[in-house]
Amino acid sequence: MATPMPFDAGTTLMSEVTAAVKAAGVTLRDRYTPHARGVSLDEVVDEIHANDDAVLDVLREPLLRARQGSQWAEDELAGGALPPGEWWVVDPAEGNINHVHGMDDWAVTATLVRDNQPVLTVVHLPLTGDTYTAVAGGGARLNGQPLKVSAKTDLGAALIGTGQAKPGEDERTFRRIGDSVTAMLINGLVVRVSVPATMQLIHVAAGRMDAFWQFSDVRSGLVAGALLVSEAGGTVTDLAGEAWNTGSRDFLAAAPGLHAAALKVLSPIA
Repeated sequence: MATPMPFDAGTTLMSEVTAAVKAAGVTLRDRYTPHARGVSLDEVVDEIHANDDAVLDVLREPLLRARQGSQWAEDELAGGALPPGEWWVVDPAEGNINHVHGMDDWAVTATLVRDNQPVLTVVHLPLTGDTYTAVAGGGARLNGQPLKVSAKTDLGAALIGTGQAKPGEDERTFRRIGDSVTAMLINGLVVRVSVPATMQLIHVAAGRMDAFWQFSDVRSGLVAGALLVSEAGGTVTDLAGEAWNTGSRDFLAAAPGLHAAALKVLSPIA
């Protein structure tokens, strides 16, 4: 990710965004059950949409009010570059499929994107109460404490992750995912394949995991983690090694000591 100009969020904007995301988290937590909901595909999809609708009712207006002139990116599964200006890219239930199936890997995320670079983000995990925040030029934090990426330099010692961005990707993308996992199983230590992206990227930002890649341009799953990793000292690019932005077609976030090695493994597959 290209280093964006430092963003002066001020204490008011960050506190307002954090409050809005936490309030939305209460709504999502209240909808959670420790058992799976829905049997048929239609039932599962209905549960997913119900989660989204309930959380967006709480989240949308406070965010737009907190940043005058900002706009709202409507489709959470959309990819590609946004028009110029400031946009809220939000996932009201990041890891919605996990929530619906009674698992605990889910969060609420809100990221302010300026000219296709994330400049402020809040990721809240309602079940644990943990809140990850980052501001361009201001560092990344977990519950107010600074985050720092892994110091590893040996890919053979690395815990690395990937996953699909959304259901219904084309067959070529699925084959690339499979080929890339095989390549990383050969070259890394352990590979995690799971969803959602943000729940792996917070681990990269915190130094618990060492790298994450994805063949996707779905904005809502990447913008929060991209800023967190970058502000924690990591390297964020596409799989050609170019600076990542919301218009990039794929994604790699890694500890700086591992980025070149990971890129060497993945770029021929991209």
